[in-house]
Amino acid sequence: MNSTDNTPIANDNATTTSWFRSAAPYIHAHRNATFVIAFDGETIASSNFDNLIHDIAILNSLGIRLVLIYGARPQIEQQCITHNITVQYHRGLRVTDDASLKIAKSVIGKLRLEIEAKLSFSLPHTPMADAGIRCISGNLVTAQPAGIKEGIDLGHTGIVRRIDTEGINQQLAQANIILLPPLGYSPTGEIFNLSAEAIATKVATELKADKLILIANDHPELPRELTLEQASLIEEKNHALSAAINACSAGVPRVHLLDRSMDDALLQELFSRDGAGTLISATSFETTRQATIDDIGGILELIQPLEETGVLVKRSREHLEIEIEHFTVMERDGTVIACAALYPFSSNTMGELACLAVAKNYQDSGRGTQLLASIEKQATSMGLTDLCVLSTQTTHWFLEHGFQSAQIASLPVEKQDLYNFQRNAKAFTKTL
Repeated sequence: MNSTDNTPIANDNATTTSWFRSAAPYIHAHRNATFVIAFDGETIASSNFDNLIHDIAILNSLGIRLVLIYGARPQIEQQCITHNITVQYHRGLRVTDDASLKIAKSVIGKLRLEIEAKLSFSLPHTPMADAGIRCISGNLVTAQPAGIKEGIDLGHTGIVRRIDTEGINQQLAQANIILLPPLGYSPTGEIFNLSAEAIATKVATELKADKLILIANDHPELPRELTLEQASLIEEKNHALSAAINACSAGVPRVHLLDRSMDDALLQELFSRDGAGTLISATSFETTRQATIDDIGGILELIQPLEETGVLVKRSREHLEIEIEHFTVMERDGTVIACAALYPFSSNTMGELACLAVAKNYQDSGRGTQLLASIEKQATSMGLTDLCVLSTQTTHWFLEHGFQSAQIASLPVEKQDLYNFQRNAKAFTKTL
């Protein structure tokens, strides 16, 4: 094989290695975590469902405790139509009479067997080779009738009453996957048709799950991240978002909404910093805050490439430790993605903006502008009226953000005394 033939293999290896290195923190963080994953009937019927099963197998192999809940609405509807049974809904809930309950039990049971079969697949030379997954189901959900709402008798449609958390945890402790159908059982032996999202929300809440993941397709226009407050403002007519809000309000730290049409959405969402769907959390996924001594490693990793190219002045770890109180960082999912420092001068009301750096993947997303605004607000609160900055390679960015060219002689005396003529940096100032 010649050198040209080797190039694609080398590139593939580099890409694979790079992905594993970037995913490593998430692999460590997710081990022994509990994830509740719900997918609707459309997802089961989609061409991507086999790949989703493969990705679930990967999660299981990484030591993640999994509870799966599936829906069956389109499959039940199709069978009802085939058997000339009227399909009726009231406020998003199926009206389940005797005939449609019989259809629902048949369809849901068939889907359960098909999913279990896919989780059992383990032939060599396939993504499921040697997976050895044990899948457990059973009467783990207790339900009660939804009753009559606004004069409409919902029949055998039910609501979740109780989850057998002890039984589920016993199975999860043995590395078994729990598979729950959209059915519940009453103490009197009745069977009720339930919402998969309602089961998922209750299970995630009762188990104190680390994540609830909802896979559907009714949220393509949602932002990548939403706080609980933001999500509540746009909740209307989005069932998955409503379920996410309910779970998050009940204490589930993070809820993820994924689009079933995206082949690798589950792995991208869980093992990359920016994910692939919409994240709803009680607190912001990304924060701007005062730096601490624990941020030094992240700051160094961020600024060292810029120091090597001469964009920033080199700073040692010891130097950063001494001056860490001057730094502000922007943190995303535990990783420092931007930093800046503010140094006030004692001789006047000017401060110096220094060490402004943004991680490469976020340089075109307005993070620098956001961080500058934070520094300006901080400077104003300190009584400063002006900022100055020295720059060798990013002069246009500062001009575009309201700074004006200035003479070195116009800077505070303390800064003039420390000016490095070899760097020959240009000075800029901005009135706040």
